[in-house]
Amino acid sequence: MHHRVGVNGVDLSVEIFSNEGPDAPRGGPAGDIVLVPGASSASDWWDPGFCSALSSRGHRVVRYDLRDTGESTTRPPGSPDYGGDDLVADLRGLVAVLGRGPAHVAGLSMGGALAQQLAAEHPGSVASLTLLSTTAIDPSDPAEELPGITPELEEYFEVLAERPAPADRESAFRAALADERAFGGTLPIDVDRLRAISDSVFDRSVDLAAAGNHGMLGGSESERPRLARVVAPTLVVHGTEDPLFPLEHGRSLARRIRGARLLEVPGLGHQFPPPPSWDVIVPGILRHVAAAGAPRP
Repeated sequence: MHHRVGVNGVDLSVEIFSNEGPDAPRGGPAGDIVLVPGASSASDWWDPGFCSALSSRGHRVVRYDLRDTGESTTRPPGSPDYGGDDLVADLRGLVAVLGRGPAHVAGLSMGGALAQQLAAEHPGSVASLTLLSTTAIDPSDPAEELPGITPELEEYFEVLAERPAPADRESAFRAALADERAFGGTLPIDVDRLRAISDSVFDRSVDLAAAGNHGMLGGSESERPRLARVVAPTLVVHGTEDPLFPLEHGRSLARRIRGARLLEVPGLGHQFPPPPSWDVIVPGILRHVAAAGAPRP
């Protein structure tokens, strides 16, 4: 069940998955894994099965709605009164409210950027860092030419700019399916699963149109290099078929964070992990957080 948590002057809608299975550590809590969604995406896109799999070793897995998505505090469409730094402060506040010390933070796409900034600026909040389908928050090295988005996705962005917010469940599902086909890789799409998630997002959202506010946000006001300050053990998870941040973005990000490891996922695009990828991603994340150790409050 989702519940609302007050942090940083707003309310965030939070859901916790916990499963103390036979393989759970016996030395106390294994630490929270906090999942940070991408831009304009409600927390439902972190599949419940994925969350349950991550909770199997004694971790509490926390998924939450960013501002302007799901049931969290929502502003009128086109009128965000916050910036990217506020979303980082929300995440930091959530980790503090959870009350179990620094968290294992996993962020996808824009959520990965928020997680990078949190780890660089507030290292005491982060026990380990997992960055999925994202790119570095620091400016690129001029000598490093990273590939841009694919021409097909660039054309799709033009379609998105003209698409109205869905007015009913069916139109919301059709939009979600089109997005999955445009941003996803070559892994198969489970249409029934996608419809269930889309229906949940539609039913829970205060205002679907408000999610577009994320596209209006400015980045952090800091222009200083930050990745060199990341001390949390870091895992970079990147799909081989990502059309927004092609694979070299993930490889570059892993090179730029001291000691980071890279997990390349065949067939994965720019998307929340679908079930065909879990056999690779879930064990990778669990090994990573186990190696980082249980956080100390």
